[in-house]
Amino acid sequence: MAKIKLTKNEQKVQKDALKMYKRYLPTLQLKKQQLQSEIRTIDAKAKEVRAARVALEQEFNVWIAVFGEQEAFTPDMVTVKNIKKGYGNIAGVTIPIYEGADFSRGDYDLYETPLWIDMAADRMEKALSLDLEAEVLDEQVRLLSKELRTTTQRVNLFEKVKIPETKANIKKISVYLGDEQVAAVVRSKISKKKLQNVQEDKEAK
Repeated sequence: MAKIKLTKNEQKVQKDALKMYKRYLPTLQLKKQQLQSEIRTIDAKAKEVRAARVALEQEFNVWIAVFGEQEAFTPDMVTVKNIKKGYGNIAGVTIPIYEGADFSRGDYDLYETPLWIDMAADRMEKALSLDLEAEVLDEQVRLLSKELRTTTQRVNLFEKVKIPETKANIKKISVYLGDEQVAAVVRSKISKKKLQNVQEDKEAK
């Protein structure tokens, strides 16, 4: 605990600081709760997207197996050309929002490849899109978690350090000023008594 001046001015400074901490603490606590809630929601969404991706891949593998020409389709037939992102704001944190992607398809001979290749490419685009969406959701969670750590540290600082410390400082100053006031009254009475005794001595002479 830093050394403080035991004065009325310092007492006012400490009281003003306490008011500020108490005013901002509920806002920080609310922000902490909001961030925790948003992180849970986004995390659940990311799990849903990944589950959809797994289900699509399983369905895709079964679907290709029916045609018996698995080697005809290769993953490099579809590549991501451009990822579209927007930006939003949650509790003061700027986060990316997935808005889709542009894909390019490799050159393949329409006469020599099976007819289902285009349909397979469509499904591959959907699978890649789900992967990209999950990655953006992960980034949202990362950014919000970082802000949550900072906010939690501030809440703990206010709750466990600043408010108790300031209250202790105010109490220490109040006790000191109270003692000083009592001492001043005692000194005043002693001085008054001495003056009274001096006056009585003079009168006696």
